[in-house]
Amino acid sequence: MNFYQQLGYLVLGSRLRRLSEAFLSEINRVYQSEGIEFDASWFPVFYLLSQNGSLSIKELSEQIEISHPAASQLITGLKNKNLVVANTCTDDGRRQLVQLTESGQKLLQQVLPVWDAVSLTMTQLVNKEPGCAGILPAITSLENAFRSADLSGQITEKLASTIKTGTYE
Repeated sequence: MNFYQQLGYLVLGSRLRRLSEAFLSEINRVYQSEGIEFDASWFPVFYLLSQNGSLSIKELSEQIEISHPAASQLITGLKNKNLVVANTCTDDGRRQLVQLTESGQKLLQQVLPVWDAVSLTMTQLVNKEPGCAGILPAITSLENAFRSADLSGQITEKLASTIKTGTYE
């Protein structure tokens, strides 16, 4: 058992981040080896725009579950690469609707086969490892548990209880 496995939930975030970084690094390596100028961090925006045509920055941030400023920063980066454009909504001048440019559409066509290959490869990989079988449902359950629980509040309560009873030394 390695260092991270020994520490259990104390390093859950670190383990998930390491796994995510390793996964995204491998995916980016595929894009690079295929000569596709795409970054895995762009996936959520490209996917949502491919499915919806156009979305506001607010809608993108809500769907991706990142802050509005983070979504704006991501969209600005993609605009600077001429992959998306943001136009003022005709119904509501305060909203900017984001959509893929012609260059973005061409890039989308290049990455679609990669996405299919990633999905197929990951399905095969998970099916080979019995311990991985429930990984996606488990992650969903954990996300739901985090949403429904005030984790920091519960930890603070346990700290207060420990301090109050003097059980920690």
